[in-house]
Amino acid sequence: MARPQLSAEPRAVVGKKVATLRRAGRLPGVVYGAGVESQAISLDLREFQILHRHTGRHAVLDLTVAGDGKPQPVLLQTIQEHPISRLPIHIDLLVVNLQEEMTVDVPVVAVGEAPAIDKLGGVLLHLHDAVVVRAKPDDLPSSIEIDISALDSFESVLHASDLRIPDGVTLLTDADEPILRVQAPRVEEEPTIEAGEEAEAATAEAGETAAAEASAGDEGSSES
Repeated sequence: MARPQLSAEPRAVVGKKVATLRRAGRLPGVVYGAGVESQAISLDLREFQILHRHTGRHAVLDLTVAGDGKPQPVLLQTIQEHPISRLPIHIDLLVVNLQEEMTVDVPVVAVGEAPAIDKLGGVLLHLHDAVVVRAKPDDLPSSIEIDISALDSFESVLHASDLRIPDGVTLLTDADEPILRVQAPRVEEEPTIEAGEEAEAATAEAGETAAAEASAGDEGSSES
């Protein structure tokens, strides 16, 4: 299966001057890896966004830097985003050896329907959002699924052993590690009034009623 292609250009602009690149629609980045000299690059921002949207996390890309000729396999290591626009402002690309296994964190994705949610009104609780796996770069999954249909009560728990581990991937997280469970819905209790408070409230109410009646009687007498 052919890997997604990514094109870049060498970058001489560094520091605060990279703002000019961003205004021109370019995304600054760095390529590095074991046995590889670190290189500053820039990419077309829109092309990168489209590519990343379709490849997801941990996808191995074939990067070609203008002037270098031969493409090299890279893994998207980090993306820095603008705090307001959320647009990528810098990326780090790691050159990988396709024959060597890597250890990474992979997000857990719940699939299916849990009776404890649909019938009992519970809320799905993620005890761990990700697990640690080891695999060769081309076998690294962007996520790992776990079927929640077995969660039929608030005591049921799914563990790492219940994950659907793809071929070529080794789970490093302890198999007994709890991953998901369903939390019972919160029930708001009606405020309780102690017996003494009830008596005080009744006495106060009776006093207010008597005062109102007396006031009304006084007004009637003055009119007559």
